[in-house]
Amino acid sequence: MKVYALLTGRGNNTLKDKNILDCLGHPVLYYPANAARHAQTVDKLFCSSDDDKILQEAEKLDHRPIRRPAELAAPTSQHIDCILHALGVMQAENDLPDILVVTLANNVTIKSEWIDDCVRRMLDDPTLTAVVPVYEDNDHHPLRAKTVDGARHLQMYEKGITGQVSTNRQDLPPCYFLSHNFWVLNVAHLLADPSDGQQPWAFMGNKIAYYEIGESIDIHKAIDLYIAREWIKENYTDFDLPTGGGSGSST
Repeated sequence: MKVYALLTGRGNNTLKDKNILDCLGHPVLYYPANAARHAQTVDKLFCSSDDDKILQEAEKLDHRPIRRPAELAAPTSQHIDCILHALGVMQAENDLPDILVVTLANNVTIKSEWIDDCVRRMLDDPTLTAVVPVYEDNDHHPLRAKTVDGARHLQMYEKGITGQVSTNRQDLPPCYFLSHNFWVLNVAHLLADPSDGQQPWAFMGNKIAYYEIGESIDIHKAIDLYIAREWIKENYTDFDLPTGGGSGSST
């Protein structure tokens, strides 16, 4: 089976040029791009962006550039649209992958071994529609969440809850959030019907395996860049940097 990686990042961001800001001597996108570059299971590398600087930096890391149309790079654009556009470019050249690893240019919390573990999980079970990293976060558990009613009073976000809900996060059932570092996608399912799946990322389908990691850091603000640097110092495994700890587990 053919496995391709697609780095995605746009130039129009609230934090200017966030995908190429310096992060310990490399642009931010270096970390996801380099992780895919050294993954044993990935055959080819691509980068989708509307921004020349992003495409040029990715090309230094062996990613073939795919120029994204401006209408797919707006703040309101949906991720699935740039994914389908890139797959369309590949399909036009009769070079469509079976598995697509989507890496996100503004997230440094990624390792080659994590990509390989997730790809191999799908290779072992081709009926899976996606394999995605997740992290546990009971601080933001839906049983703790509130919404506002018509009278502007707080109400339980989750309706129909009976019995007492503990205020202690450790007493609640595990709550997982999707990591926005990379996603492993079944291309045949994705192209068949990208709207047939769990919301809001319906393109991932309904048979989704998870891969638990410790945390995921999306860079949207300057403080996120500081936290990302600290994570790299402690965790990142790279051929160019000192190795550190950190591991994932799959289920």
